[in-house]
Amino acid sequence: MPTQAFIYDVLRSPRGRGQGTADLYEVKPIDLLSQCLQAFQRRTDRPDLPAAIDDFVVGVNTPAGDQGYNIARAALLKAGWAQARGGLQLNRFNTSGLEAINLAAARITAGYGKTIIAGGLECMSRVPTYLNSGPMMNDPATVINSHYIPQGVAADLVASTYGLSQEDLDKFALRSHRRALAAREAGHFSKSLETIYDVNGLVILDHDTLPDADLNLEALAERSPRFAEMGLAGFNEMALHRFPLVDHVTHLHTTGNTSPAADGCALCLLGDAAAGEALGLKPRARIRAVALSTVDATLLTGGLNAAELALGQAGLERQDIDLWEFNESFAAPAIRFQRELDLSDDQYNALGGAISLGEPLGAVGGMMLCHLLDELERRDLALGSLTIDAGAGLAVSTIIERLA
Repeated sequence: MPTQAFIYDVLRSPRGRGQGTADLYEVKPIDLLSQCLQAFQRRTDRPDLPAAIDDFVVGVNTPAGDQGYNIARAALLKAGWAQARGGLQLNRFNTSGLEAINLAAARITAGYGKTIIAGGLECMSRVPTYLNSGPMMNDPATVINSHYIPQGVAADLVASTYGLSQEDLDKFALRSHRRALAAREAGHFSKSLETIYDVNGLVILDHDTLPDADLNLEALAERSPRFAEMGLAGFNEMALHRFPLVDHVTHLHTTGNTSPAADGCALCLLGDAAAGEALGLKPRARIRAVALSTVDATLLTGGLNAAELALGQAGLERQDIDLWEFNESFAAPAIRFQRELDLSDDQYNALGGAISLGEPLGAVGGMMLCHLLDELERRDLALGSLTIDAGAGLAVSTIIERLA
């Protein structure tokens, strides 16, 4: 039988506000990572776990400043895990954390590692999203030639072409908040959630802070378009030139129906069967398939393609999947994904998503994996799909199968 990549455990920090009164601002990214690493020793009851680690892969959307210069290796050393091998930092925009997990699973499947920790990190209160810049931010020739437009304008293009109203987007946003609040109140996040402490052992944060119990449709409707000015700076014209059958871009996404900036970290302990036996651990799930898709850089619609590619790789049909997670960077692509796949509300983003919980960009894929696996176990279900749309036409999808 081919080598399989098993998930032995998943964990995450709470998601804290990344703007204004930032809940995790006093925690340096390296300390957030190292605390989560050390949590695996406690959860597995294996103080010798570091010696078994063949690599540590961390996805970061903005690998600069406090979360740059291979923070993966730095965090191993800060955690006292000098025996752990490796340390790799990667960036595939907001799919980075999920791609880190996928890469670790691929290495295990290929036989190039037995035990790997992978996941993502983003501290947006300390490291602004575009701090590391790049050609798609600052080089007009690259932007024009690649037909790249910012994700917010691309999301408004989705809403315009799909015939969605701001009320549609706001209703989806309110649904996200209500689900996240209900899940938090019922303790559905508790299995994966790790409390973050300061150097004196005092609690800094033990819950997700962004879901809003007072939110309503009337308040959401009063919010102004978030990306209209950006669109008028030339990106609307670029989109319409690229897709001449579309006659307008209506800017409907606001701060209420898009994901707010957040801080957080999420990690996954993966290994082959021999690793589990050596560490005395039982696998909770296995990676069934991973897929990467690209569409035109103007669009934000690749998730559907990626999800269907992953289904094909796993030999599954849509109806075989019990629970679906799709990243809620923006309401319109999330609505489109659900409608195109004809997914019931009960099986789609059951615990809310980034609109209500916040989106720590590099970490969001790992956090969604925590939600997905915990909910599969709570409901005694088997198969889950996790998909993220990213900038420049990228999208990633992963399918897991619960075992425990």
